Amino acid sequence: MSFDLILRDVRLPENEAECVDIGLSGGRIAAVMPALKGDGPSLAFGGRLALPGFIETHLHLDKACILDRCACAKGTLEEAIAAVAAAKRGFTEADIEARAAKVLERAIAQGTTRIRSHVEVDPRIGLKGFDAVMRLRKAYAWALDIEICVFPQEGLLNDPGTEALLRQALKQGAHLIGGCPYTDTDPFGQIERIFSIAREFDVDIDFHLDFDLDASRNTIEEVCRQTEAHGWGGRVAIGHVTKLSAMPAAQFDHIARLLADAGVAVTVLPATDLFLMGRGFDHNVPRGVAPAHRLLRQGVNCSLSTNNVLNPFTPFGDASLVRMANLFANAAQLGRPQDMADCFDMVTRRSAKLLNLSSYGIAAGAEADIVVLDAQSRAQAVAELAQPLIGFKRGRQSFTRPAPALNKP
Repeated sequence: MSFDLILRDVRLPENEAECVDIGLSGGRIAAVMPALKGDGPSLAFGGRLALPGFIETHLHLDKACILDRCACAKGTLEEAIAAVAAAKRGFTEADIEARAAKVLERAIAQGTTRIRSHVEVDPRIGLKGFDAVMRLRKAYAWALDIEICVFPQEGLLNDPGTEALLRQALKQGAHLIGGCPYTDTDPFGQIERIFSIAREFDVDIDFHLDFDLDASRNTIEEVCRQTEAHGWGGRVAIGHVTKLSAMPAAQFDHIARLLADAGVAVTVLPATDLFLMGRGFDHNVPRGVAPAHRLLRQGVNCSLSTNNVLNPFTPFGDASLVRMANLFANAAQLGRPQDMADCFDMVTRRSAKLLNLSSYGIAAGAEADIVVLDAQSRAQAVAELAQPLIGFKRGRQSFTRPAPALNKP
């Protein structure tokens, strides 16, 4: 056979013990096998790990890189919401595009090939963020796929005009709808309304949920109830849910069973949650990070994601999902190789499952989306913050980051 390119001597996440070659042709993977015979140019990787790229399941492109516009002193969630709400009144579409493009280009170089971007829609910002990210979606399709989740950051039922804008965005191509019940005067009412809109447009749902440490009440159970009532299992995700980190074991296990039975996935956002939670404590400060590893054991699908980059919610970030996996492993005190491999899966295959991707993987016939890491296993990649070396999107090389070379005397 003749190939456009052969990637030789790589390991795959599902079988790290064996090295294989990957033949690319016409933007797709034509063959995967050891010692592949065929003509065409080749690159050798010395047994390094190849994957179909990292996946961001929860990233806010529209409000990235605005630290210089926000003066925050307390570091609380309420302050961050207020600061961004004030700043976004000055956003323009060109401004959003420029800031979001910086994050996209960092994400590409960090090996990300798919992103779910949450975009705020309300009467103050209108559809500026949505329109800007839609243009970026087209402009950067050469390197990654972007799906857009429109949501009401400042409330829905208590914010007249927001629902009409959400509907307009869905009619114009938004891929799914989100919610933020804790900002509404009637959280359960918002949840019910979001499900109604999702059914009308036949789209998935992704909520910002239970973003505090008060375990005495939660909205998780209502989301699970509505998911089952509407038959939306496998199409609902909830992000943050920091309350889970504060629940006693029996209550946590009860919630985990509800999530697993209803088919509701969980996205944990370790950088933001560590930064914002526990601000009222002067000692024994809680981590405030939902224990995704414990949810996995009870059958709940989980992902890890970045959330924000360089804004009041998260005043740091380089769009590296390997870093998010490593940060979560640190916060959750996970040190066994299998636990770290699970963290890797939560920025790759489990994220693909959350996004209901049917074509994610390295196999003959699949799109040639491939990233090679400077590591030989998932656990090593997380433990050592392995650098992506090269990436391909539909068979075309999208970035190169050569491994560092020392100049010894």
